[in-house]
Amino acid sequence: MIDALVLQAGLLPEGLNVSFKLLPAILVTVMLGSFLVIGFVFKVADTESMWVAGRSIGNVENGMAIGANWMSAASYLGMAALIALSGFYGLAFVVGWSAGYFILLIFMAAQMRRFGKYTAPDFVGDRFNSDTARAIAAVTTFLIGFVYAIGQARGMGLVGLYIFGDIGIPGLSGYQSMVVLMMAITVGYLTLSGMLGATKNMAVQYTILIVAFLVGLYAVGWVNGYSTVLPHIEYGQMFAALGREFSAPFVNGGYYLWIATAFSLIVGTCGLPHVLVRFYTVESERTARWSTVWGLGFICLLYFSAPAFAAFGTDLYAKNIGAVYGDPGMTSAAGDVIVVLATQLSGLPTWFVGFVAAGGIAAAIATTAGLFITGSSAISHDIYKRLINPDATQRQQVLVGRLSIIALGVLTTLAALDPAAPIAALVSYAFSLAGAVLFPMFFLGLWWENTNRQGALAGMTTGLVIWFIPMLNEVLPSYGLLAGMAGSDGIISPVLAQWVPAIGSALVAVPIVFVVTIAVSMTTPEPDLDTKRLVRQCHSPEPMNRQEAAEDVVSGDD
Repeated sequence: MIDALVLQAGLLPEGLNVSFKLLPAILVTVMLGSFLVIGFVFKVADTESMWVAGRSIGNVENGMAIGANWMSAASYLGMAALIALSGFYGLAFVVGWSAGYFILLIFMAAQMRRFGKYTAPDFVGDRFNSDTARAIAAVTTFLIGFVYAIGQARGMGLVGLYIFGDIGIPGLSGYQSMVVLMMAITVGYLTLSGMLGATKNMAVQYTILIVAFLVGLYAVGWVNGYSTVLPHIEYGQMFAALGREFSAPFVNGGYYLWIATAFSLIVGTCGLPHVLVRFYTVESERTARWSTVWGLGFICLLYFSAPAFAAFGTDLYAKNIGAVYGDPGMTSAAGDVIVVLATQLSGLPTWFVGFVAAGGIAAAIATTAGLFITGSSAISHDIYKRLINPDATQRQQVLVGRLSIIALGVLTTLAALDPAAPIAALVSYAFSLAGAVLFPMFFLGLWWENTNRQGALAGMTTGLVIWFIPMLNEVLPSYGLLAGMAGSDGIISPVLAQWVPAIGSALVAVPIVFVVTIAVSMTTPEPDLDTKRLVRQCHSPEPMNRQEAAEDVVSGDD
């Protein structure tokens, strides 16, 4: 039965018990139902609550929301998958996805809060006094949400298969049916709740995912004799048994690719709109800083654990299913559920494996929530309200925002039915985009007051072009576009893929965008004095009120 299922579009993981399981199904149904209830209880009717939760979130709660928002299916499932499949190369994701928060903490968290807008495109549009820059940032934000969410939908679909099996939607495989079901639930609660309800849900989702991951790790380590007290360290004794493909540096990815990936993930972290918007939901810049510290702590609980889970799962796969490396080796689908697979292969109770799987679903839904809220706010607030209908009422804005969430959900679901890459790789494309286009604008916009409209437009356009070229080269052929130009490996130009890889294109893009932005800004007129004062206010030691923004202080001083 399983062998037949594995053939469905090549998307199902070998060895995973794909069948309906009553207790896990009840557990996940209750969990999903609670998300809907929380979303309904905290449903919103005004834009302040819809986009920034009324700026009412405390530092610990926001830290938990940052953790849940951040630890997507790519962290819960995809990180362990990459380490299992590519060994040392996978550590680039651990480094990249954690180191970026130090830059956020030191250079951006408090400053973004002091600027005090609703969205990332709002910052770009107002800082550079340009509706064109605002539109580019809004489209980029929507595109990031779309690309990033494909990986989350893939994760929900794969993990849901273990719990519910093939639910049998006509014309769709079991995996595809599960993607449709999970995305429908996610979109349903988001259209109700907005940012306020999503934040309350994220705190719950973080608790579920971190408990599920850590308890699963300790259980797998104990049952199989891998670890006794601290699996985060004890898994090192398995390196010799796992082989050099797992532990030797740069066997599955060269030095340049490792650096390019880690760099892109670091700068991408600092440019992701759904991360930066968390700083707008708190009452002060001090809370923004402390929520970043809490968030980083919550994130590291999982990130320090993922390599151990990958090692345990890799060994169990080799013992119970087949060779991990070589041809055919472990498929990317099996890698993407290695956390669940390791728990299942350990012979643990079905309800317990279901609990670990539920953590993966909670992680994917939490991140999808943040992505869809920021994507919809970009359409509703930054394009509809600011560019199309300046007289739009709050009710109209909320309606457009909800319709945007539905549109994002439909597009993501369609793309996730036959995804082009594993979870972590799909997510990394979004990081490269955020790093290439938005991070330079946020960093220069906050720290160099002479950055002007012309520089920002030139820089953002350059970043978009550089990001799109490797996507055209490596990713679009997987969806049938330009497939005739691609070789047997699905890539149009192997040389371009080597030096400007889609998964790490920000290494090339970011320096170029910085140079272009600075050069154009220096050769064109400086911003006006009010804009410079706005930037200076972002670094002022004077505290501001909860609902106050930098422009309020500047205008009040006139």
